[in-house]
Amino acid sequence: MSLAACCVACGRRMATSPPSLKSSTYWRELRNIIKFTGSLILGGSLFFTYEVLALKKSLTLDTQVVEKEKTKSYIYVNTVSLDNRENHGITYQARKELHKAVRKVLATSAKILRSPFADTFSTVDVEDHECAIWLLLRNSMSGDKAARLQAVKEMSQAHHWHDYQYRIIAQACDMRTLIGLARSKESDLRFFLPPPPLPSLKEDSSIEEELRQLLASLPQTEVDECIQYFTSLALSESSQSLAAQKGGLWCFGGNGLPYAESFGKVPSATVEMFCLEAIVKHSEIPSHCDKIEANGGLQLLQRLYQLYRDCPKVQRNIMRVVGNMALNEHLHPAIVRSGWVSLMAEAMKSQHIMEASHAARTLANLDRETVQEKYQDGVYVLHPQCRTSQPIKADVLFIHGLMGAAFRTWRQQDLDQVLMEKASEGEDRYTTCWPKTWLARDCPALRIISVEYDTSLSDWRARCPMERKSIAFRSSELLRKLRAAGVGDRPMIWVSHSMGGLLVKKMLVEASKKPEMSTLINNTRGMIFYSVPHHGSRLAEYSVNYRYLLFPSLEVKELSKDSPALKALQDDFLEFAKDKNFQVLNFVETLPTYVGSMIKLHVVPVESADLGIGDLIPVDVNHLNICKPKTKDAFLYQRTLQFIHETLAKDLEN
Repeated sequence: MSLAACCVACGRRMATSPPSLKSSTYWRELRNIIKFTGSLILGGSLFFTYEVLALKKSLTLDTQVVEKEKTKSYIYVNTVSLDNRENHGITYQARKELHKAVRKVLATSAKILRSPFADTFSTVDVEDHECAIWLLLRNSMSGDKAARLQAVKEMSQAHHWHDYQYRIIAQACDMRTLIGLARSKESDLRFFLPPPPLPSLKEDSSIEEELRQLLASLPQTEVDECIQYFTSLALSESSQSLAAQKGGLWCFGGNGLPYAESFGKVPSATVEMFCLEAIVKHSEIPSHCDKIEANGGLQLLQRLYQLYRDCPKVQRNIMRVVGNMALNEHLHPAIVRSGWVSLMAEAMKSQHIMEASHAARTLANLDRETVQEKYQDGVYVLHPQCRTSQPIKADVLFIHGLMGAAFRTWRQQDLDQVLMEKASEGEDRYTTCWPKTWLARDCPALRIISVEYDTSLSDWRARCPMERKSIAFRSSELLRKLRAAGVGDRPMIWVSHSMGGLLVKKMLVEASKKPEMSTLINNTRGMIFYSVPHHGSRLAEYSVNYRYLLFPSLEVKELSKDSPALKALQDDFLEFAKDKNFQVLNFVETLPTYVGSMIKLHVVPVESADLGIGDLIPVDVNHLNICKPKTKDAFLYQRTLQFIHETLAKDLEN
């Protein structure tokens, strides 16, 4: 909030009469509003810390900063000489400069924001660059959407302002402008105020206990048996027994981590993590999001976020919760007030693709100004993640397979450890997600989406019903989420690896039966399948550990060669696709994949990868690397890029 909002009561007198050393009436009035708590000279500028003690008459500004009676900020003025003979003393000169600064703030805010006092301050001289800032601020609150967007764009491109000028925008802009700046690639982080102080933990309490209380406050309705079971487990058990019961095999998030611990090995786990994973699933239910917010969940999650800065898994789950809450528009003011936009703006600039993509999802769900779609849990836009003037003409969707993940599945092939170490040095040397880096640069007119869903190899969770893991269940769930994200409204190409291709086929077959899904079918231009077992795989017959042979998961069972569900899906898809003009490209591995240290398995043989439609291209890689090009010039990527260009040629030209 600018000083104008605090000093209007004495502004007229200050504007019409210059400061006088003998006359102090105006100064007494100013002291009624401002108490000085100290001054320093730093970096060539003198600044005063002031404390607001009373808010008298104020300008009408939309602000989230001053919600309490007391707050602190800074007024920057030019450095003055300490020689009394030169300026009649530092106190007088400082007051003179302060009055000048206050007059400018009052004049600018009155003129530009059209306050009732415009005539009073119309004669005050205001520097051009100061007027421009307030003009941008006014335009950002305009009733004209085009003017608002242009103002935010110009703000985001400002890199020559002083600190206080960024703070003027930060303190006086509305929620819509703040979110727009956070989603603008070039925005300076000084536009974002630090999150407000977090409330102190209750006496004799801990984060673990407060997480338990938050989880206990959430209804147990509208959740499936898995969530109910693990919620009660997280609330009732100690960290040790909880880890033992979990056995390292249960996961809400589907992050692609291996689950191959031996019988006697118990993974490291804490109650905090299990509570957080349960809260992620609760946050998918709108009414539960209201409960999370009402019970201080946004602040508690922020405390956890700050505490676990070095734990990406914890941070990702926290951002998943906030991103799910952002799907509910009535919670946007609470999310902004709690300081999450500042944290997400910082995360957006991260070089870690997963962190930036989670933040991008949350901010896109908050940005109702330019984003109509809603991105539910597990649906991530890899490009464009920021506001852009580039028109988006088509979509490309990436669907991972068994034990895969939205980002890691599509990384560059790991040639050696040296390349992994170079990953942090830049995307030109190594990319952890080639659709995000290579494809986005080569095809900027595409919206690139990657989805994530949880899978497992073994069914050791007797109390958690696995019917929800079937291909039919997964395809229905993903189809619903993708339609909410606007998938089907543009021309599109599906790209899938392994079991992900079966999900794509199932989604298209199911969509063809629903009239409301007709646009998705009509806009599907083509499909790329990376080693998809259209006719089954021998994966169910092998395992890293013999326990998988006894209890293979439903996903693995459905991949077996004699699976009735798989045969029915293949027949249904061919019947559906025979009169469609789909372009299809099939890649298949020719090298075996090592499963563990002893078993070598050809996961998808050539005959299984033959869909019966489109080209079939064998590649000398194994099942894991079939979707991981070695370099940008590698055949796998270049052939994929060629297919996308050719299939979408007419759509990209329009």
